[in-house]
Amino acid sequence: MPADRLVHRAVVGARDAEEERAVRAAIAIPAVAVQRKGHGHAGTAMAMAPVAHVLFQRILRHNPAHPAWTGRDRFVLSAGHASLVLYTQLFLTGYGLTIDDIAASRTLGARTPGHPELGHTAGVEMSTGPLGQGVASAVGIALAMRRDEALHGAGAGLWDRTVFVLAGDGCLQEGVSGEASSLAGTLGVDNLVLIWDDNGITIDGGTDVAFGEDVRARYRAYGWRVLEVDDHRDLAQIERVLTDARERQGAPTLVAVRSVIGAPAPHRSGTPAAHSGGLGAEETQAVLELLGYPSESRLEDLIDDGILATTRAALARGEELERTWQEDEARWRNAHPGLAAARDRLAASSAVPTVLGARDPDAAEALAVLDGLRFPEEGEPVATRKANGQVIAALQRWGGLWGGSADLSESTNVAIPGDAVSAAAPGGAFLPFGIREHAMAAILSGIALHGLWRPFGSTYLAFSDYQRPAIRLAALMGLPTVYVYTHDSVAVGEDGPTHQPVEQVASLRTVPGLAVIRPADTAEVIGAWRRLLVRPSGPAALVLSRQGLPTLPGGAEASRLTASGGYVRWQHDAGDDLALLATGSEVAVAVAAARMLADDGVAVRVVSLPSLEWFAQSDPAWQEEVLPASVSARVAIEAGRGDGWYRWVGRDGRVVGVETFGESGAGEEILARHGITPEHVADVARGLLAQRAAARPA
Repeated sequence: MPADRLVHRAVVGARDAEEERAVRAAIAIPAVAVQRKGHGHAGTAMAMAPVAHVLFQRILRHNPAHPAWTGRDRFVLSAGHASLVLYTQLFLTGYGLTIDDIAASRTLGARTPGHPELGHTAGVEMSTGPLGQGVASAVGIALAMRRDEALHGAGAGLWDRTVFVLAGDGCLQEGVSGEASSLAGTLGVDNLVLIWDDNGITIDGGTDVAFGEDVRARYRAYGWRVLEVDDHRDLAQIERVLTDARERQGAPTLVAVRSVIGAPAPHRSGTPAAHSGGLGAEETQAVLELLGYPSESRLEDLIDDGILATTRAALARGEELERTWQEDEARWRNAHPGLAAARDRLAASSAVPTVLGARDPDAAEALAVLDGLRFPEEGEPVATRKANGQVIAALQRWGGLWGGSADLSESTNVAIPGDAVSAAAPGGAFLPFGIREHAMAAILSGIALHGLWRPFGSTYLAFSDYQRPAIRLAALMGLPTVYVYTHDSVAVGEDGPTHQPVEQVASLRTVPGLAVIRPADTAEVIGAWRRLLVRPSGPAALVLSRQGLPTLPGGAEASRLTASGGYVRWQHDAGDDLALLATGSEVAVAVAAARMLADDGVAVRVVSLPSLEWFAQSDPAWQEEVLPASVSARVAIEAGRGDGWYRWVGRDGRVVGVETFGESGAGEEILARHGITPEHVADVARGLLAQRAAARPA
């Protein structure tokens, strides 16, 4: 649509003059706000203002006075750079933002950060910005809502609400959105509406430069319905199409909205210059005049009591929607007390992030399940992937865990009985993510945001690299997602260096807020899950072995102490000559080496550190008890990059790790080649002790 069609009238199809004024204000606000500060993204916020107005005033089930209302629809702004389109509606409809908050956007301490952040602004459903993430996480929210209704709703329709997503061309170019959209179509996720801002412009130019496919045909091939809005100014058409889009017809819906970025700016609209930064003083003045404002209008001049009276009608609408829903919920509870009790139990034990106001979860039922698990006999070899699989299978009795794998359920040992989720079985026990690691991680975030289940997803550790953007966002939001990674080191063996992780554990440990856990045996697997269930403070990566590991002594006590992140697993005498530090499969190596050193008369302790993050958060007195400063001779052992270990062994300590890529061959042989053996560790320790002895004054 050429820009000159838009300069004559900014909006059509309004119900009255006051509504037209309100939409004009919503278009003007981002233009003036960005020009005022000289940075930000006005173009999409201006073009999508009519769509956002219709959504928040006529379509979305929401209550601005109660943003966390359980029965609400969800709106996810996947194109997070267009945050002003959301902030403007949150201000206009009464979520508590002010025009001063809009003016302060993108400044330190503002309630309106540059991209939406969960827990920072009422009405923001998730943190977005990295393009495509919102699309994929919205699939997770929709899947969880649909399952909630299938398991608990009894046809009442209380829990299966609609998830609306606003995405741009950039979101649909990112692979994560394609992965998730393909899965959503396959699973028939028909409570999902993806609104695509089809403006044909990216930062570097027209989308025809690098994005020439037929998006509509692509989504039809995914199994989606495709609807059209051919004029983004036409409120009546937008309402008709979005009303149709939310009807359940067995498939998710793409609403393609033809728009002009930056409209109605006379010169910059429809160009890359409208994407970011101020439009320029003259262009902004022209926009104001076209919208019916004096050319020198300030941000605070764009709103008056008449406009707010029109837009704040959303408060009364929201209160009525919630009141009606509460009546329906009461009838459902009376008719289905067993289902209500089951859902209440899940809600009480849910791990919704604290930023959403959730109380500490009641994990008693889940912990009782873990208490019933047995520890293998000392010395019995058990792969930690197998031990973890037994935990996941047992926790199905609790019902608060839900997830799946990236086409690897048998190999990663997360297969559980029951039907997989499908279009016909939305309440399925297991999510078949397919070979879509990135989308899987983002979908887990959406499930966590829904708030009823603790989500998990599994793949090989080497493939965690595919998931990093979604992991990072989960950590930023504090979501209690669990990433189950198996095949944790070069011990993978014959599959070779492409499948043998070397740098992944060290890299994951650099993500703020992510707990990386490498259990040494079954006891530590169970102990890790106990902490994850009781203290769901953020995402966790469980890193598990493919190969069998010997069950170490002290199972029950070790399981209890795992929650501390680090503890003494084996000790000879006072353990004050030397400390061997290890995680996961290397703890057994450290114990074997320690026994050799004990035979030499060395007072050695083996410190198992299943989670360096948890240990770093533990009480300093506990850290000193486990790893006394006086025990300065320290050797760390881990079958991966060792750079991060020097924090714990000191500059003069030793690290036995794997600093190069692996090779194809038997896992034990590759470990031996890299020195991950008791004999080599003992030799390194002896060398360190000899060096210390030689350095002492005579």
